[in-house]
Amino acid sequence: MFLPFFENLRSTGIPVSLREYLSFLEGMHRGLVTYDIDGFYYFSRAVMVKDERHLDKFDRAFATSFKGVESLSTEDVLNAVDLPAEWLQKMAEKHLSSEERAEIKALGGFDKLMEVLKQRLKDQEKRHQGGNKWIGTAGTSPFGAFGYNPEGIRTGQDKSRHQRAVKVWDKRDFANLDDTVELGTRNIKVALKRLRSWARDGARDELDIDGTIRATAEHGYLDVQTRPERRNAVKVLLFLDVGGSMDPYIRLVEELFSAARTEFKHLEYYYFHNCLYEGVWRDNARRWDAQIPTLEVLRTYGSDYKCIFVGDASMSPYEIAVPGGANEHWNQEAGQTWLQRAREQWPDHIWLNPTPENHWQYTQSVQMVRDIFENRMMPMTLDGITRAMKELGR
Repeated sequence: MFLPFFENLRSTGIPVSLREYLSFLEGMHRGLVTYDIDGFYYFSRAVMVKDERHLDKFDRAFATSFKGVESLSTEDVLNAVDLPAEWLQKMAEKHLSSEERAEIKALGGFDKLMEVLKQRLKDQEKRHQGGNKWIGTAGTSPFGAFGYNPEGIRTGQDKSRHQRAVKVWDKRDFANLDDTVELGTRNIKVALKRLRSWARDGARDELDIDGTIRATAEHGYLDVQTRPERRNAVKVLLFLDVGGSMDPYIRLVEELFSAARTEFKHLEYYYFHNCLYEGVWRDNARRWDAQIPTLEVLRTYGSDYKCIFVGDASMSPYEIAVPGGANEHWNQEAGQTWLQRAREQWPDHIWLNPTPENHWQYTQSVQMVRDIFENRMMPMTLDGITRAMKELGR
């Protein structure tokens, strides 16, 4: 059954031989990976690919060979097994028709939404499911979880279904970005090199070939000469958006983060969620109890730092423009105020957006952030990163 996969690898130019294919089959026969598409991907890549230059080709061949292997419809699952009653509660996540959605009206503004929420918290006395008014599940009310409303406050739901909630009234935990990721970082490193400002700082010695040859010829014996390694002396400050709508881009941002940690000796980083406010953090596991005041960051790093924001800028417009509009807490000052302060403190700044550039026009918040940054927003593609480094290097 894996012969088409082998043929696809060969057709894409990967020099995979029958020996690798037989080793792959033996591993599958021994059950090294079972019912794990990620494990299967890494196992087959480790066996079939011997040169990292062919990793991109492998990804294309793998996608062609196993496209759709992870997709099972709800109907397929229901026909295959008898689900426990508690599992069926997830059916509360309604799939409404376009006509039903058109009938749902937003309450009309942030202040009105908060006012109505306070009143319903006061009046409601029990759990409610379905419906269009109370705080509950599976309904069209703007308050609660696993329902649909074009503008609302999400409570008690682990993830967003349509990413349009004005506020998320829950404590959520995010994972730190992995700065050891190497796959796919090579081209990013090449793009980041455009920002380099070299200096010899004596951090580590490297072999001086010309000096060794000259000294050996002069002294008549092997005289190895070294010199301080050249390291990137440019100072970089990274602000990384995590969680929510950024979840699909974790791998891409990790690759950028890993490349930046390698290329820039003087690199500082902080996390934020959706928009910059009065607090940032270094460890997502302690984002609620170990926040660092943004004012302290503004005072710590001088204007010679290159400031790079990384985020999709996809959020409620209230989160940018309105005090109290932050997604998960009550902010005294609007997000745009903090973004403007950052721009003023670090004149060399840029915003990298992982969302495809041709989609930016459809999201109001992206346009707002882009205006605040005076069009210094670049897509997080190799071309976009190259353009961003060129802009920062001016």
